[in-house]
Amino acid sequence: MSNATLSPLPAADHEVAARLREALLAASFTADGLLDLLGAPAYAALARSETVPALRATRGDTPLETLVRLFLLQQPVPYARVEGVLPVHACVAGGWLTRVGDAGGDLAATVDVRPYGGPDGEDWFIVSDLGCAVGGAGGIGSRDEGVVLGVGGASTTLAGITVRTPVASALDLGTGSGIQALHASRHATRVTATDLNPRALHITALTLALSGAPAADLREGSLFEPVRDDETYDLIVSNPPFVISPGARLTYRDGGMGGDDLCRSLVQEAGERLNEGGFAQFLANWQHVEGEDWQDRLRSWVPRGCDAWIVQREVQDVTQYAELWLRDAGDHRGDPAEYQARYDAWLDEFEARKVKAVGFGWITLRRTSAAEPVITAEEWPHPVEQPLGDTVRAHFERLDYLRAHDDAALLAGHFRLAGEIVQEQVGLPGAEDPEHVVLRQNRGMRRATKVDTVGAGFAGVCDGTLSAGRILDAIAQLVGEDPVLLRDRTPAQIRLLVEQGFLEPVPR
Repeated sequence: MSNATLSPLPAADHEVAARLREALLAASFTADGLLDLLGAPAYAALARSETVPALRATRGDTPLETLVRLFLLQQPVPYARVEGVLPVHACVAGGWLTRVGDAGGDLAATVDVRPYGGPDGEDWFIVSDLGCAVGGAGGIGSRDEGVVLGVGGASTTLAGITVRTPVASALDLGTGSGIQALHASRHATRVTATDLNPRALHITALTLALSGAPAADLREGSLFEPVRDDETYDLIVSNPPFVISPGARLTYRDGGMGGDDLCRSLVQEAGERLNEGGFAQFLANWQHVEGEDWQDRLRSWVPRGCDAWIVQREVQDVTQYAELWLRDAGDHRGDPAEYQARYDAWLDEFEARKVKAVGFGWITLRRTSAAEPVITAEEWPHPVEQPLGDTVRAHFERLDYLRAHDDAALLAGHFRLAGEIVQEQVGLPGAEDPEHVVLRQNRGMRRATKVDTVGAGFAGVCDGTLSAGRILDAIAQLVGEDPVLLRDRTPAQIRLLVEQGFLEPVPR
């Protein structure tokens, strides 16, 4: 279907948006205000597309209850109630509200407006199509392919892993409702946002205006198409339509290319668009093909001149994957025969491509002038601590350090144990010595890694005062080992501990 079936959008009038923002804040229509009003259970239920608890919690007539019913729950509200809370005339004239009911006695919102807390406590608002701010699409995409979604798990994941250093220029590819562009506006002098869907660009303009953020350079087109050949950026982010599906039925999620070609093209083309030291960060899906290592597949995507860190967070077999996205589109609630036909088509597509599973995760590129870029591809399905932007930046800084230090330089270096590292000893009860020792992070990626007793002892005394070589010499004397042999065999273990963030180099 075309966008013509969707409701008209408010005008991108900054004066009206500013007046509406002022009224929303005055009524505490914020992320914190919602939590206080609804309570944790009803607030969490909204994220699951369950509105009954929130409806029960907003049966009063306070300004905040009125706004929650109007903008989050999409309930008609009597004109007189809204008039005391919002600049009604301006909101109706600007298209944010419309008259409904007998003789237009009630008012209804034309878009979803969801309070969203910024990383430094900012009160932001994410605009999206009706029914799409709470809990994702909920099947609306099966009715309108041009629908623009609000905040979802993928949006917040990408925002959390993005490196947040001050930059001159940032590019948000496939901006949707503008969440990534909004985050980038905090630390980028110039923000460019692209989307194939012109409705998404209009909604991004509304999100930025209602959040009090600077306007972005909005360009219509697919991925890098609207970007000029001579334009490069310090930061590129994208939560693309990465779903691997037969056809391109739903604009907001289906890329329209075969298999994982859209994600591959996005990654491959990003390299030449990055300035030296610049980051490109994406969410992506990728195929696990029979007879092929998924890590080799992803490594082949990385453009020349870029370091890369690829983290696979989840893997689903093809049946789980098809069912997930059929439910996302609401197909499971429709005609059973049509559901079965679509399920069959999905499995036919995977069978033809010899795909046995689909991976989901994060891909980060960093432009480098190093002669030998480093590509790290790993599986890490375990819980992490968001936001991870500083962790991602530190990962690449450690790569630079390790690349610049051979084993001799490493042994001359000074290190300290990273914060909140604990040691676990694993072995049989009553045994004199542990079978192995595990170091575990309680921050960032929350990694765990096995070390031998020398590695554990080395990490335990690293406080930046002694060089690595002097620490190893002391350990050799303590355990009665040849110090030369210990110096020869330990740098590989030190490199791993530095690479994974257990040890931090101390500048001298």
